[in-house]
Amino acid sequence: MRRNTLFFILIALLFGAGGAATISCVRASASENIRYGFPDIFDISYTPDTLHRCTGWFTDAGAWFGFTSPERAAWTDGFCGPFSLDMNRRQWMAKSAVTVTPADGGKGSPDSVCYYPGELHIGSAFGNGRIGQRLNFIDASSALLSVENTTGKGLSYTGLEWAPEISLEQVGNTVLASHPSGEIVALTFAPETEIKVDAGNYVARTPVRDSDHVVISFFADREDYDASAERIDSILSDPASALAENGRRWEDYLRKTLRDDMPDEYDRIAVKAITTLVSNHRVARGGLLHDGIIPSHAVGYFVGLWAWDSWRFSAGAAAFDPELAKNNIRAMFDYQQPDGMVIDCIYTDPAENNARDSKPPLVCWAVDKIWEATADREFLAEMYPQLLAYYKWWYAKRDHDANGICEYGSVDGTLEAAAWESGMDNAIRFDDVTMLPNNEEKDAWSMDQESVDLNAYLANECRYLKKFAAILGERFDAPDQTDRIADYFFDPERKFFFDRHLGDRRSVGDPGCEAYTMLWTGLAKPEQVEAMMPVLQDTTKFSTYIPFPTIAADNPKYNPRGYWRGPIWLDQTYFAISGLRNYGHDDLADAYTRQVFDRLDGLKEGAPIHENYGTHTGERLKAPHFSWSASHLIMLYQEYGGGGKVKALIL
Repeated sequence: MRRNTLFFILIALLFGAGGAATISCVRASASENIRYGFPDIFDISYTPDTLHRCTGWFTDAGAWFGFTSPERAAWTDGFCGPFSLDMNRRQWMAKSAVTVTPADGGKGSPDSVCYYPGELHIGSAFGNGRIGQRLNFIDASSALLSVENTTGKGLSYTGLEWAPEISLEQVGNTVLASHPSGEIVALTFAPETEIKVDAGNYVARTPVRDSDHVVISFFADREDYDASAERIDSILSDPASALAENGRRWEDYLRKTLRDDMPDEYDRIAVKAITTLVSNHRVARGGLLHDGIIPSHAVGYFVGLWAWDSWRFSAGAAAFDPELAKNNIRAMFDYQQPDGMVIDCIYTDPAENNARDSKPPLVCWAVDKIWEATADREFLAEMYPQLLAYYKWWYAKRDHDANGICEYGSVDGTLEAAAWESGMDNAIRFDDVTMLPNNEEKDAWSMDQESVDLNAYLANECRYLKKFAAILGERFDAPDQTDRIADYFFDPERKFFFDRHLGDRRSVGDPGCEAYTMLWTGLAKPEQVEAMMPVLQDTTKFSTYIPFPTIAADNPKYNPRGYWRGPIWLDQTYFAISGLRNYGHDDLADAYTRQVFDRLDGLKEGAPIHENYGTHTGERLKAPHFSWSASHLIMLYQEYGGGGKVKALIL
């Protein structure tokens, strides 16, 4: 990031550490407060109604609730929400739990809206002045509302359109809004505030003051609220310290990630990616026994933890929040099976967990990212036996003919679960697969083809396990097929890497993204990579507008919206680009990175980062605010131009 760039001058002063000031959403000096160099990081303006649904919230610190800023055409004089982000009870608790106007009444008109990383602002203009509001999450339970008032009047707070099931009561200087589910919104005002609860709503009035604070808290039940009352009071009694801690946390995230030598617009992409991961952080709750990062808070079915998603998220977060990265891995291993299997996905309700399949093994790579960031030997020692057991599980339960080369499979024998285990649910290479039982108990099944990406991942994991064993003084006693993989899966006639059929060992399918893993892991031989280059650089196949689709773009089965049958997935694009660096093609890798950064729709503007993108258009496709894509954008950013470049681990 260029520290000497001349930024736009603020029209008015930024909020201070303990008070508030008028905000216009323009770029400010990043010398002391980096986040103020990145205004409008996302556009999440949305006023709840029945006509359309929201696709993203402001949330932070692992919270299970979030807010939006109001739409200018449907202004509310308050942040919208909170919204319960739990998968099982996703609901608006109110259109706006806290609206703020002058004590003598009146509705404001939109003045400003801005989303900085970790900080949301709105402003309302009134005939006699302005009320500005700033929202910061202090912890997973509480957000602090800071109010600045230039109207010369006292302040009047009230809720707007509470959910029908909500009941309100006053407890001291707190208004409790309770839902039959058990969830509670607690609004805690300064002690001298006059509060009345009546007819399903509340009014809280203050004397004339220039600034004020309200703590907005959210709890799963009354017991959680009772346990947190003292913490809420401490926030309200010293808001400056609470806001300063929020500021330090975000400064730390950004300083650990941003580079001094990158264009401003690429810095913005990295900051969006960090904000996406932090927004998808959830603290331990119910069946999730450790903090973790969900795929997307904006999509209800993605409010859980998936195995290879979690490995990717931890790799992306390792440098700026290593403790979250560690816990994200621990959360999945909390459900490791006695035979070593790590199951597909877990939820707050364990009854929803999916143990029919696993996911591709990338966890040792993620653990190594954490090791490189922290040198935490204790964490390495904690994880090593579990990592080794998981690695051995693949050879015990997913090697049908015991030849040391594994297949994707499932516990229940279904192809559906086996395709899920690959992570590439509907990939064309699985169109003609047959399932085979691997034992008499028939609790382990394999596809009838050996997958190149799976075995490349396993060989890569083997390298990391050997590294960890050497650091810890442990013994590595597991299969090592590293030296076999390159020649086994390379087709010298078609000059590409393919899966192989178990029966006649023929190459299976058409050129696809599974081959990129051989470059990313550094397992491919240099002459094999050079033989692949004409296909990889063919603009009708893989060197497309956004590079490296999931299958060659000229394949008859290519579908521009076909999930794993055509669109761009940024993890696969990252594997290809990072893989090219392993073989000396740095300039080409940089050129492809620029295509990604410059051409993905909305990436440099306020649009959320999406699950996948159009190959020929860069259009946004599936789930917004997607952690998987964010993680790989961070890694593309880190490696661009040779900065922080890490060659494939070769032992």
